[in-house]
Amino acid sequence: MMKKNNEVLVKVQNVSKKFSLDLKTSLKYGALDILKSTFGFKISKELRPKEFWAIRDVSFELRRGECIGLIGHNGAGKSTLLKMLNGLYTPDKGQITMKGKIGALIELGAGFNPILTGRENIYNNAAILGFSKNDVDNKIESIIDFSEIAQFIDSPVQNYSSGMKVRLGFAIAAHLEPDILIIDEVLAVGDLGFVLKCFSKIDELLPNTAMIFVSHSMPMISRICNEIILMDHGIAEYQGNDIGKGVQIYYSKFSNNDEAEVFNNGDFTLTSKSTDLKNNILRNNSDFTLKVEFKINTSKNVNAPLLYIEFKDKEQRSIAGLYVRDEKAFILNCQTILYTARVKNPLFTLGKYTIDIGLYSLYEETPIFRQNSAFEFVVDKEKERWISIELESESAITIN
Repeated sequence: MMKKNNEVLVKVQNVSKKFSLDLKTSLKYGALDILKSTFGFKISKELRPKEFWAIRDVSFELRRGECIGLIGHNGAGKSTLLKMLNGLYTPDKGQITMKGKIGALIELGAGFNPILTGRENIYNNAAILGFSKNDVDNKIESIIDFSEIAQFIDSPVQNYSSGMKVRLGFAIAAHLEPDILIIDEVLAVGDLGFVLKCFSKIDELLPNTAMIFVSHSMPMISRICNEIILMDHGIAEYQGNDIGKGVQIYYSKFSNNDEAEVFNNGDFTLTSKSTDLKNNILRNNSDFTLKVEFKINTSKNVNAPLLYIEFKDKEQRSIAGLYVRDEKAFILNCQTILYTARVKNPLFTLGKYTIDIGLYSLYEETPIFRQNSAFEFVVDKEKERWISIELESESAITIN
């Protein structure tokens, strides 16, 4: 049967979900709601004392062939929304409409019976999705091969590692070709080779599937999603198809330099730091200057320590560094020391970056001073790239 393109498979209309702050209150309100329902009284949908909105007034539509990314800090409401989509929670307000078979990878091992074998769980999951035994018989070898756990497939799932559960769960969901596929961060557990294989399979599935993808990895989000929702305390803070804009809001909202880690042995005090970047925006391939000044608290007559400057990307991975050093510079009855570095033709791609700084003795690796996220800046570029550095090259194309 042909699957209609552009068919709306997921429709979420003004959905809200509330929870109680503690178990005692939850049990109390639950019992009251049951009594009211039994005797035909209307149950209030508004907040009561010691309740809060986990999800508040969220709406979106998802068509076949589309993937929506949910991002936000832990506790923002992403998993609660997914559990409502999967039917585990009922909305207190609003309506959710789902069409077709749903495959969900919401939590590690969710949907698996731990005392059954991997093979038996494949048939169980398929039955829940509405597939017959014959359907699974035709696919089971492919599922087992994809999961790469053939030697354990007849062992109880309770003996599986978290990575093995991810492998089996994704293999089942992908090979049963659901109309709607929900993935919640579980791919972060798998090794790199398997994750790449999963993304290849996602590319294969996506034209005929509506996908909801949750991850803290922005490169993963940008890799497959055509729309993004940034959740914050249950509210859709940003929603749209500009993935780059949503990611930039995510990074700017949840990074906090006031909490930057600082180490200091007491010999030097950071007194000032500055750049010549206007509004902390770096234009493509433009030079810029960093200045860092320290007060000298030591009376030792020593060589001036070297300043190490370390650049980190959107994922807080170290991607580049430079030293500011002068072996002839000597501290002798000095009060301050100023370091100046001119960064020439930086090749960073679009996105947010942070800079850690550290002082080190010329002859020892032990730090004298270190501050993480001492600077931050955003690279402004016309075209979005999710690699950190875009190399310059001399290249040519020859056509014969």
